[in-house]
Amino acid sequence: MSRIIIAGGGLSGSLAALALARRRPRTELLLVEQGETFGGNHTWSFFESDVPPKVRWVLQGVEATHWPAHEVHFPRRSRKIDVGYTGIRSIHLDDAVRAGLRPEQFRLNARIQAVEPCAITLDGETIEADAVIDARGPSSMSGLELGWQKFVGRYYRFPRPHGMSLPIIMDATVEQVDGYRFIYQLPVSPTDLLIEDTYYSRTPVLDQAALRGRIDQLAMRLGGGSPEVLDEESGVLPIVLGGDVETLWRSGQVARLGLRGGFFHPTTSYSLPDAVANAALLAQQDELTSEALHAVFHKRAQQLWQDRAFFRLLNRMLFYAAEPDQAYRVLEHFYRLPPAVISRFYAAQLSGFDKVRIFSGKPPVSIGRALSALRRSAA
Repeated sequence: MSRIIIAGGGLSGSLAALALARRRPRTELLLVEQGETFGGNHTWSFFESDVPPKVRWVLQGVEATHWPAHEVHFPRRSRKIDVGYTGIRSIHLDDAVRAGLRPEQFRLNARIQAVEPCAITLDGETIEADAVIDARGPSSMSGLELGWQKFVGRYYRFPRPHGMSLPIIMDATVEQVDGYRFIYQLPVSPTDLLIEDTYYSRTPVLDQAALRGRIDQLAMRLGGGSPEVLDEESGVLPIVLGGDVETLWRSGQVARLGLRGGFFHPTTSYSLPDAVANAALLAQQDELTSEALHAVFHKRAQQLWQDRAFFRLLNRMLFYAAEPDQAYRVLEHFYRLPPAVISRFYAAQLSGFDKVRIFSGKPPVSIGRALSALRRSAA
């Protein structure tokens, strides 16, 4: 019987633990989280095409909200796209972990002092294992060339229906501030609505008070009356422009999941599809040792980095080829494409012809600036 410790009870660590508990029940498992709950305070979403049917079992037992389509809005283009969309809140991930694991299989409020290939140290207590997996969130990314996606989101409850029925993934008709800016809205119920103010910026600095004020103004302009704020979340996520994934894997022989291992969409920073795929992959492994798991997930990170090079190129277009207040034109141009191409883009499964189509047509930025952005060194 193998003993596995997963350090970090965010999305990736929690799904990995649930997958092991479901498919490898004889494995001795311990999921360790430094916070009071699993998943922190986040909302994760994915498009229907992002998670293949064969691995959707990983999400069984996690409450989710599903919509049959979604919308995007730009100054010169608005569309309803008939591709399903799903959102999961961290409170429901926390519920699923507590229900899916036995009490001896997890610890909360545990200060993680050290993570080694075959042991973890918690508040001076060292616990040994056959394998340790590090899923604690991003470590130093100093070797990568990065932009940033940063946001503040607020959950509102309106006294009357707010009138929205479909998610708005991007509304870039708002004033462009601090780079490419858009509003993201999830109608969780007829009266509950998540509104996020999101920026693709060259700096990770997040002025939460300013964003909070902008979101409140938007909420007050919607139908439904004066809303109550139920919750708030915020984040600063990396957008990879270049560098080398080995930056994230250069130290230690511990398998990594989530942002710490580079498992996220390079352009959108969506991490749930990779978290699901990695959880399913973990549950399939015959050899549950640190050495074997490090090799498996290191190889997967390298392969995804190679496969997703096109997205880093597109990111350089977004950040370098347009003036900050005109960067929205890159996405506005992209959303002229058919739903099938858009789906493959979000699933990071673009064909060669898809890539040609993304850059075809009237350029959204000047040719000179586009060529300059593409020439920037970013393997």
